[in-house]
Formats: sequence, C-alpha cells, structure tokens
Amino acid sequence: MPIPLPEPPEPPEETAMRRAGTALLATLTAATALGAAPVAHADADVDAQAQAQARAIAPDCTGTAPVVCHADVAPGTYTVIVTLGGDEAGSTSVTAETRRTLLAETATAAGEKVRRTFTVDVRTPEGEPTGPAGSPGLDLYLGGASPKLDSLKVVPAPGTPKIVLVGDSTVCDQPGDPYSGWGQQLPQYLRRGIAVANYADSGEGSQSVLDNPALFPAALERVRHDDLVLIQLAHNDKQTPRDVYRANLTTMIESVRERGGTPVLVTPIVRRWFNSDGTLNNGTALLVNGLGVDLPAEMRSLSAELDVPLIDLTALTKQRVEELGPEASKALYLYNEKRDNTHTSVRGATEYATLVLGELRAQHLVDDRVLAPGAIAE
Repeated sequence: MPIPLPEPPEPPEETAMRRAGTALLATLTAATALGAAPVAHADADVDAQAQAQARAIAPDCTGTAPVVCHADVAPGTYTVIVTLGGDEAGSTSVTAETRRTLLAETATAAGEKVRRTFTVDVRTPEGEPTGPAGSPGLDLYLGGASPKLDSLKVVPAPGTPKIVLVGDSTVCDQPGDPYSGWGQQLPQYLRRGIAVANYADSGEGSQSVLDNPALFPAALERVRHDDLVLIQLAHNDKQTPRDVYRANLTTMIESVRERGGTPVLVTPIVRRWFNSDGTLNNGTALLVNGLGVDLPAEMRSLSAELDVPLIDLTALTKQRVEELGPEASKALYLYNEKRDNTHTSVRGATEYATLVLGELRAQHLVDDRVLAPGAIAE
C-alpha cells in the first residue's frame, strides 16, 4: 500500500517519494524521480509545491568566512536548498547543528552557480542526546577556503524517511575538534529526501542506551515505517556477559520491527592496536571484551539467527587500517593528537562513513539515486 501523505506540503520530489511502495528501496528510488508523480495526482502536486514554496524560510545569515545562518524552526526534518557561487571563485563546505557535515568542500568558478539540496534533522539537544541543548532552531555554517553563498532556503519536510543511528562515541556527533564520529560525516553523502537522525552518545553500551530515556527510547519514538535503524554498540560493553549483550540487541531489534522500521546491526570499528607483524588479530583491536566475549562475532551470529541486515564494519575497518599500516593509519585516529587509538579524526570518520554507505548501497538498503554527487567512487 502507498505510504500516506503527511498534511504539511513538500517539494514534489518528497511527495512522489511517499507514494512509493512500502519497501525503503522503492521509497528512496521514487524520492529522486523528479516529475514522476502519477498524472492523477497532478493537481495535488501543484498545490503541494505552491504550499511548500509559501512555507519556505529564508534564514538570517551573517559573516563571510564562515557564513553563519540561523532558521527559527521547531524540531523536525527540513530540506535545505543552497546555491553556492558568486562573481569570484569560491570553495564552500556546509555543516549543521553540532558539526554535522552536510556538504564537503565544493569549488565554484568565477560566475558559476551550484545548487545543492539536503535534508536535516533538527532536535533538542542538537548533538549528543545527553549533551548540551545547543541553540534552538537550525544552525548552518558555510565554511571552506573561500565560502560563497548566493541563496539559501529551508523548507519543512515532515515524514521524510530517516536513517536513525544508535551507538557510542565513534558514531556520535562529537562536539569539538579533533574528534568526529562516522555518523557525523554520513549526511554529506545523501541528497534531499532522507535524513540522518544521530542518537549515538559517548560512553554508551548496549544496556545503558536501553535504560536512558534520552537514548534508544527517544530514537525509537522517531522511527516510522521503513526507516533504517543502524545499531553499533560494543566499545563500552567491556564487562557485558554474552547472554545480556545478545538480549539487549534482540530487544532493540524487536522494538524497531514493532515500529515498522528496519534494524541493521553494525559491528564496531576496530581499535588501532597492531601486533608486531602488522596485523590487528588481537582482542583489543577486535573488541573481545574483558569476559572473553567476541562482541562482533555475537552480532554476526545474531544477524543470521534473526535475519537482520549486517554491516561488518569491524572487518572493513580492519582491512583499511592494516592496508595503511602502523604509521599511515595514525591519521584515521587521534594518535598524533591524543595518543588515542579508539576515536577517529575527521578523516577517519569520513572514510568509515563511506564504508557504511557502501554497504547500505551494496545490500540495497538505500538506492544510488539518493546519494549525493560523487558519494561513492566506482
């Protein structure tokens, strides 16, 4: 059955998207099929487009490098339509809220205009769920070597499909440099019509996210039919028994399914902890906890038993870190800055976000047509 249209108006791309079938793949495919709405709904589409334009918000913008824009909006999902460029050549990146990357640095030639669109999740707190509230509304930051903003609009996009993230400090919206979670870098690879809602939080394990109403329970309240819920929890399950760990993950999986969402297990990123032979084949690197529980292995097993999609990020990051070797891999983590072999730099988080996105794409959990230009290199 078609997904019901929400009352508030949306651009025609999002309107068409919600008329797609119940599978997320079909939903996301339709989201970017411009002008593909059935003829029978042409009048409704015209009305929705007109209403959406009427509700478009022009944020207040100040400064030049960076340009800081603020839209006084309520919590929810919003499509941002930005045109970059000007009389002079420029190079502009866009971040939102607590350092979420929406657009990687984008060059514009003198006189060139480039339009980009993306959908943003706005909530309070704006970053980690147990962190500071931040400022109300939507904050956008246009930085880069030479930011050039021509125009910017914010359009309400309620009912937009979401990728909801539940995880720890390696996933979360980290509040300050040099830290970054891979979930913080994921939005830049997605175009309008799908939002990333990051409920990951530093220091959390499989039990604490269930116990804290601001974490998994709050994320679950946001889940709608066919939303994806990516779960990466292991780094802080240092003393969690096997049966408790599996029970906690099972509770989350079943709860997401009851809401009509699609749970996806994500094994944790490796710790950068080399053996003398240049491999990461040890319990510290591969997240075997203090009780001898191989946490990634338990996730793989549970995925097979419960028929849950799995992104084996442990295997993927192990391959990448070993490929770079002991010296070059330091740049993926915060070894040089903090002697930290667990938390990632912006570069590491960005690379790991592309690994997650590649698996979502390979498993047909998202469609290529929701990817931003150049999101996945062939």
